Amino acid sequence: MTDLTDPITNWADDFDILDRDYVVHPEHRWEEQRARCPIAFTERRQRTWLPVRYEDLAAIAHDVERFSSRDIAVISPFENMVGEDFLSAPPITSDPPVHTWARRLLLPAFGPSAIDRMTPITHDRAVRLIEEHFADGTGDAAADYARHIPVRVIAIMLGVPLEDESRFTGWVVRLLQEGFQYMDKAMDTLGEVVAYFAEKVAARRAVPEGERPDDLLTLLIEAETEEEMTDEHLLGTCFLLLVAGIDTTWSAIASGLWHLASHPEDQARLRAEPSLMPMAVEEILRVYSPVTMARYVTEDTEYAGCPMKAGDKVLMAFPAGNHDPEMFDRADEFVIDRERNRHFAFGSGIHRCLGSNLARMELQVAIEAFLEHVPTFTLSDPDAVTWTGGQVRGPRYVPISF
Repeated sequence: MTDLTDPITNWADDFDILDRDYVVHPEHRWEEQRARCPIAFTERRQRTWLPVRYEDLAAIAHDVERFSSRDIAVISPFENMVGEDFLSAPPITSDPPVHTWARRLLLPAFGPSAIDRMTPITHDRAVRLIEEHFADGTGDAAADYARHIPVRVIAIMLGVPLEDESRFTGWVVRLLQEGFQYMDKAMDTLGEVVAYFAEKVAARRAVPEGERPDDLLTLLIEAETEEEMTDEHLLGTCFLLLVAGIDTTWSAIASGLWHLASHPEDQARLRAEPSLMPMAVEEILRVYSPVTMARYVTEDTEYAGCPMKAGDKVLMAFPAGNHDPEMFDRADEFVIDRERNRHFAFGSGIHRCLGSNLARMELQVAIEAFLEHVPTFTLSDPDAVTWTGGQVRGPRYVPISF
């Protein structure tokens, strides 16, 4: 296995998705890789493959027999440990048939009527944040704004106290932003999350049926499923809904505001032509797709000439597919009025993000509220912008002024 301190000399046979150049400018690596080796390989941490072409990512995403979702972490906490051995998070870590009923159970909670209910709440939270943090003409569009919106929205939907926001955000940071460098801390955090929801579930079960609030926690507790829902399944789903709903949308909102702050022509056009907002939202999702998932190779197999072994990991770099010039014209450019935009920022296949409508709404409302209540803004210190990568990529510090 390659030593983690060894420099990368050939991205095709030794890559590192935590490499700083990759985190900040991954499109440069994807372009190089598509030309030389569209499915790269490394043993830097474990046997791992990295496809970057749209067609390869789509094909692997739909092949659930050979490429399982039992381990979706881009870097597993411990060698040979897969998702079901330390925490399941159904439906995202489930394969059929469990995935089928686990996903079906949650779909209504993220349907059109649920999004309609949450839209004014999201707008209200966004405006409050602007009034609180940007009154003096400066602020951090990522830390003071983008990170707060999704955590408050999903807390309301789950039915857990908003006062615990800082705890939720801390968990996300330790798990998804720092977890791959500090595995022990990440594992301790997993225990904290599970213990928290175990307490909330016990308290909710103590409330008589008919008196429980209408939220996701009640939905899960009262669910009638095709198979018995274990406590492990229930707690894992709570974990998924909280964590997956925060960092991803936080990253998308922050990326969108970073783009508008650093591309004044796009900001000016969006202000002048607000009807472009839906297309701008889709382009933010395409260009700055935050999420890379993983698949677990279930048996020795060959894909596109690559000899994959059982237990290997395949990184589903959906952001790379969204920059594939075979699929998108001017693929590395942000085209604010792009009409044909079949991106898969939300994945592909049976595991396509069930919260995609919620994420779209939060992103659009956050951008609209910011443009409505904040005058033309720019980056106050472009060199101070910081990005994190790995499972979720996004800017964490976006200082602006207006």
